[in-house]
Amino acid sequence: MILKLKHGDVKIELFADIAPNHVERIKTLANEGKYDNVIFHRVIDGFMAQTGDVQFGNSSSDSFDLRRAGTGASNYDDLKQEFSNLPHQRGTLSMARSSDPNSANSQFFICFKEAPFLDREYTVFGKVVEGMEFVDKIKRGEENQNGSVENPDKIISFKSL
Repeated sequence: MILKLKHGDVKIELFADIAPNHVERIKTLANEGKYDNVIFHRVIDGFMAQTGDVQFGNSSSDSFDLRRAGTGASNYDDLKQEFSNLPHQRGTLSMARSSDPNSANSQFFICFKEAPFLDREYTVFGKVVEGMEFVDKIKRGEENQNGSVENPDKIISFKSL
């Protein structure tokens, strides 16, 4: 898949054999255009960039609400966890969720560096294979409770190859 960002294109490899239901959800939402114009609502330097709130995080939607970005989901049911032994390394894509392991829906994050404390706690579904330098340029959040970002960067588009 290609994740288009303002600084350049990021090529993503999906792990359909490891997390088939999560990969299918990502592909479905991407192919429906749901991720287009969705902001990176939580970006923490040295950790990760989170996006994918298709409900409140789409900057071109009537339901866009920067204060609520990060609390929404898609119209699809939440997913059951598909934890694996794949480590959270630089460039890993993993599903965001609440404290319930079976609550992943549309939101995901990209790791800026290794995060072993997330291993076997979050579903890894892909990795960046080209363009990590563009992920590194995503605007970081301020040092506050949730790492929220003012005037955040956004996904231009997310499509299958």
